Amino acid sequence: MAAVDRIAQPWGERTPYGPGEAWPVRVDTYLSDGIDPDQVDRWVQSASLLHSNGDAMDIAVSDGRIVGVRGRAGDRVNHGRLDPKDLFGWQANGSPDRLRRPLVRKRGKLRETDWDTAMGLVVERTRELLAERGPSAIGFYTTGQLFLEEYYTLALIAHAGIGTNHIDGNTRLCTATAAEALKESFGCDGQPGSYADIDHADVIALYGHNMAETQVVLWARVLDRLAGPNPPAIIAVDPRQTPVARAATVHLAPRPGTNVMLMNALLHEIIKHGWVDREYVAAHAVGFDELQQRVSEYPPERAASVCDVAVEEIRRAAQLLGTAKRLVSTVLQGFYQSHQATAAAVQVNNIHIVRGMLGRPGCGVLQMNGQPTAENTRECGAAGDLPGFRNWENKQHVQDLARVWNVDPIRIPHYAPASHIMQMMRFAEEGSLRFLWVTCTNPAVSLPELARIRSVLTQKRLFLVVQDIFLSETAQLADVVLPAATWGEKTGTFTNADRTVHLSEKAVDPPGEARPDLDILLDYARRLELRDADGAPLVTWSDPESAFEAWKRCSAGRPCDYSGLSYAKLRNGSGIQWPCTEAQPNGTERLYADGRFFGDPDYCESYGRDLVTGAPLESTEYRAMNPYGKAILKAAEYLPPHELPSPEYPFQLITGRTLYHFHTRTKTARAPQLQAAAPQVWVEMSAGDAADRGLGEGDLLEITTPRGAVQAQLRISGIRPGVLFLPFHYGYWDTAGGSRPRKGQGRAANELTITDWDPVSKQPLFKTAVAAAALVRRGTGAPASAPTTTGSRPVVGDHVPATVGGDAALADERTATTVSRVSR
Repeated sequence: MAAVDRIAQPWGERTPYGPGEAWPVRVDTYLSDGIDPDQVDRWVQSASLLHSNGDAMDIAVSDGRIVGVRGRAGDRVNHGRLDPKDLFGWQANGSPDRLRRPLVRKRGKLRETDWDTAMGLVVERTRELLAERGPSAIGFYTTGQLFLEEYYTLALIAHAGIGTNHIDGNTRLCTATAAEALKESFGCDGQPGSYADIDHADVIALYGHNMAETQVVLWARVLDRLAGPNPPAIIAVDPRQTPVARAATVHLAPRPGTNVMLMNALLHEIIKHGWVDREYVAAHAVGFDELQQRVSEYPPERAASVCDVAVEEIRRAAQLLGTAKRLVSTVLQGFYQSHQATAAAVQVNNIHIVRGMLGRPGCGVLQMNGQPTAENTRECGAAGDLPGFRNWENKQHVQDLARVWNVDPIRIPHYAPASHIMQMMRFAEEGSLRFLWVTCTNPAVSLPELARIRSVLTQKRLFLVVQDIFLSETAQLADVVLPAATWGEKTGTFTNADRTVHLSEKAVDPPGEARPDLDILLDYARRLELRDADGAPLVTWSDPESAFEAWKRCSAGRPCDYSGLSYAKLRNGSGIQWPCTEAQPNGTERLYADGRFFGDPDYCESYGRDLVTGAPLESTEYRAMNPYGKAILKAAEYLPPHELPSPEYPFQLITGRTLYHFHTRTKTARAPQLQAAAPQVWVEMSAGDAADRGLGEGDLLEITTPRGAVQAQLRISGIRPGVLFLPFHYGYWDTAGGSRPRKGQGRAANELTITDWDPVSKQPLFKTAVAAAALVRRGTGAPASAPTTTGSRPVVGDHVPATVGGDAALADERTATTVSRVSR
């Protein structure tokens, strides 16, 4: 095979296949310069860390260091293929600026120390606050990039050891809506569909999901279907002209903030034309009459006016959805980071329920994740919910969890939903939260309205612990910094967006004195002397495998049942989808195949919420609505966005991702190929908007909102008029002289975003800011992007022509002032 530049051609060569056929294998490999395959000492099993697809891979080790990766041909997820971030991102492990020793703040500066001193300070402050103020003075903010075993340990310590209700993950920023939408429709989290559904579908709908850049390998699977016989139709809902939009049969580019209006119009057409599986709905769902009545108020003409989308295109999309024989839908940030996030995502579920498109090959919905282990964060209770998808409002569930942990149920906070991160920031701002432990995330760049976040994190009364592999913008503000091991330097399991569990084995030692996150948490629990009801240690495990065995006992009998899995079973073969039990020893490809859901009132994870206010339903309300645990068709009223354009701020600003970076670039900016592909922030504007303002490609603009300003080079794109796009990855450091950070101009998009969130999922609104754009200085041409990779050796095939180099994830959110007020 000819070598292919996987930066310029990120999806690699095409391997076409038809409906119902097996996706062909294509093994992607990258080795460092000067390393030949016969120089690799060993290959160590793992999976991807820098996205949510879960690509299985082997890590190449030579002379005790990581020197490359290759895809695992036999894995169900990727059939050997790898994302460019998989191929190149591992190089960050060897960066010279890795944290190697703990740091503590002395006289205003962070200074190196030993583990005993650092952990002693952390434990001392924990004990002081527990004695003075109680558990609510302590909070934990984790990530979507640890292993299952680490999340479960953290959940046990926080819920039953400390007894705090302040625990959340940065998954709140990317996929909290996925979980809530599934709870609203099916009574429980857990993806109904499977990646393999793409092999069978005749229509694939992507709602606010630029799969081409957020799940590169999954998009390669779609491209291979499009290149084969009887290709599926593609529907893309996105205000930007992304690679997905360019490949679409129908591209709907609504005004940001109008997703519910658009979804109601699509459902209006599906119901009006009789494209409803009445038998399925009668047997397996509740709420159809209310849904039918609600969407009757949203004809395509009304949606066309509010969304600024051609009525003919709405009808065409509805016909494809309504007449599909096998329909797959995916949803991501374009819907999730909006003011009606859960309401919009639920309508996607509604389409599948009314069409009976669940539990069969080619018939599934994927409320996607944004991070590699976001699913584990939610399953294990590290994002606020109780472990095992237990219902905090159900006393029997709390008692059952207390039995598993051997503690009194009163020790497990269940008086209210757990605090989400924006609430925790408010509590810290007001002074009730005095201790915050941040693990493997960078809120000083990733949270909205950064000026406010910095003021919170730098309060003297807040004791800030940061556990990370680099001295991030957040770590620089900490009182104690704990150096952690990362992927490839520790062992554990993680679960991707379609419930596939992979084992990642330790390949090399971490640098210096860095420790696995699990070891740090176990040390914390030991030093605090946390005990169960019998006076024995609360945390009973000592290594990853014993932690996994403990998790199996916790998950047994729950929807996310791991009881049939083991490290031995996960070694050497393919990843396996949960639930995996004695009765289903090979895992479960699709949920709800028998029309039975997790919604029984005594079993469900949630009784649901009001989609407008977010108020939780009472058990009695849920039982009256859904006594037999069917799927729930939940209708939603369209509401205008919270910020609307004005003469002062005429644009709507949306933020998102680029293919080449992950989160705040702490890893990807240290991989030379990825950093060279997208070295600096840019802002996208439509050609018409640029021409009206006399602006040209590469001009330096200042983007302002009521909260702040960011400077970025202009990239003229196919984004819809009146909308600006900024990638959110760029913070306050650059790479120069290799991987060594230096101070750079502040370019963080979240200087501009608003402190507001969806009422149900509490996911912040990164797509609802009004903005203005002003010329700072003329440019000399296009912003730098996607150069040819130097020194890379990807073993893949030929290029499929496509434009790459900055189209980022996301889509959606907003309504022009006049139209939205009329439609209201």
